[in-house]
Amino acid sequence: MLAILGFVGTLALVVGLIHFYLWKRLVKDTTGPGRLRRVGTVVAVLLAVLVPATMTGTQVAGAFWLAWPGYLWLAVMFYLLIVLLVLEVPMAVTRLVLRRRSAAAEATTAAPEPALVGAAGSADPPAVEAVDRPDHDESRRLLLARGAAIFAGLTAAGITGYGVRTALGPPQIDRVRIPLAKLPRSMDGLRIATVSDIHLGPLRGRMHTERIVEMINRLDADLVAVVGDLVDGSVAELGEAAEPLRDLRSRYGSFFVTGNHEYYSGVEEWVREVDRLGLRVLQNERQEIRARGGVLDLAGINDVTADGTGVAGPADFTAALGGRDVSRPVVLLAHQPIAAREAAKFGVDLQLSGHTHGGQLAPFNLAVKLQQPVVSGLGEVDGTKVYVTNGAGFWGPPVRVGAPPQVTLVELRSP
Repeated sequence: MLAILGFVGTLALVVGLIHFYLWKRLVKDTTGPGRLRRVGTVVAVLLAVLVPATMTGTQVAGAFWLAWPGYLWLAVMFYLLIVLLVLEVPMAVTRLVLRRRSAAAEATTAAPEPALVGAAGSADPPAVEAVDRPDHDESRRLLLARGAAIFAGLTAAGITGYGVRTALGPPQIDRVRIPLAKLPRSMDGLRIATVSDIHLGPLRGRMHTERIVEMINRLDADLVAVVGDLVDGSVAELGEAAEPLRDLRSRYGSFFVTGNHEYYSGVEEWVREVDRLGLRVLQNERQEIRARGGVLDLAGINDVTADGTGVAGPADFTAALGGRDVSRPVVLLAHQPIAAREAAKFGVDLQLSGHTHGGQLAPFNLAVKLQQPVVSGLGEVDGTKVYVTNGAGFWGPPVRVGAPPQVTLVELRSP
């Protein structure tokens, strides 16, 4: 609870600063003093309050009715900010050009005309009558600001609309072949259906789970791996939504590891619930997979950000990977890709992860890359192969741009 409130407090500060900038560009710069500006200011304040209210209300108070307006505005706000920041340079150049033209025009107008001197040289120059001229420079600046605001609004709305359609649509099925040097030839082609970040919660319920289960079952996989962030809420709130997981089918079992969001949602309850639904929860442990005359170690760790003790304590790589037969290949299920930096020390052949959502809202993927070694797809960390799936759901805004929802069929190949 304290972690959530601390996060919301930081978010409120950042969101407040962003909304001040948006108010400056979309309201103050595009209107004159008066009623319209006052209305715009009130709207900006209400929208600034809506974001932290949504985060607090949906995560703490269960006010799910806030989710749609609050999270949609969060996405629109994000893209408004990006578009306006991109426009800052051309806008600054245009304003500079207008200012110089205005200054040149004023200099030309202010230049004195030559005086006519009579024969006696005593005639005074004719008086020049002052003329009020319209402020063309100010009207051009106002037109420029309004044009930028309209362009930013339409662009942000268009990108968000596209992102909503992508996020709420069915996950795409990606197939990837990954060679493992130690994989016995008899196990060549072993297939692991991998899904992460389902994120059942205020905007995703039972139908979402049913669709994912149906897609995985059609793949006819040997193993199913659910690598964390299943839920954003308690068992009491979302137990029914998770129920279809009991229908997952595979030849050698379905497995689950905790993600960071399970720790915000009553992790110990969810470990018991997922186990009840028939998925083996790998908590800092490993399972022998005997198939087709060969053996593979499937290991799983709790999320690397977990702390405390009990049934879902912190990640323990030694417990999961220590003392094993190193001639066997080992596949590690770990929610966060960053776990590979420690897993590589234990000679892990392949790590399957999620967590990043592929960035979810491009260009946010560039920021994710600063924290995680692999954002999406297949990569390598210190000799350990890491495959990161985009996840089948979303967190926060029901929007995905540049990172469609995904279920992945990983096919292991022998040399």
